Amino acid sequence: MPPAIMLLRSSAATSFRGLRAMRGLLLALILGLCLPLMGQSLPALPGTVTRVLDGDTADGQLASGPIRVRFNGIDTPEKNQPWGHEATEALSRMIAGKHVQLEPFEQDKYERMIANVILDNLGVNAEMVRQGHAWAYRKYMKRENAVLCTLEDAARKARRGLWSLPKHDWIAPWDWRHLKTRADPIDYSHETVADCVAAIGKR
Repeated sequence: MPPAIMLLRSSAATSFRGLRAMRGLLLALILGLCLPLMGQSLPALPGTVTRVLDGDTADGQLASGPIRVRFNGIDTPEKNQPWGHEATEALSRMIAGKHVQLEPFEQDKYERMIANVILDNLGVNAEMVRQGHAWAYRKYMKRENAVLCTLEDAARKARRGLWSLPKHDWIAPWDWRHLKTRADPIDYSHETVADCVAAIGKR
């Protein structure tokens, strides 16, 4: 390969790594400023949704720059999973291109902001569960998110959204992601609110 092309590739790779590092640093700075104030009626961060990636992840633009947001406390079907496309479309209809408020919690290992997303006075995270497009993500929930268990139970009983699928398709996204390496997925068809709450935070 000619030295000039090798130099260009090397420079491009370095620039890409630099941009990722800067984005991670920016997110860490935002959260570093905000998280110590959590519990003190922290004002949410205003932003605009620029892209919906799937049912629980979106890109946004804050005054400080672009941000990737993973919705707190919920997990939606994967794109190759039954109801994955529908969940993505539902979130797109709800928030794509709109101004929202972000209530940040933490940064995950993928440099995404974990946040509650508020559209006007609507809690989008909870609304996705209420409409049956998302599961209560027990593993990463906090006790204050327990209402998501109640909303999931109500959606399941009403057969809304993903719960309108045949019961053999009621596979939790966290189980779906490991179907090739783990045993059969857990059957959630008879799960109660109490079962869901009892599983909060268990990893």
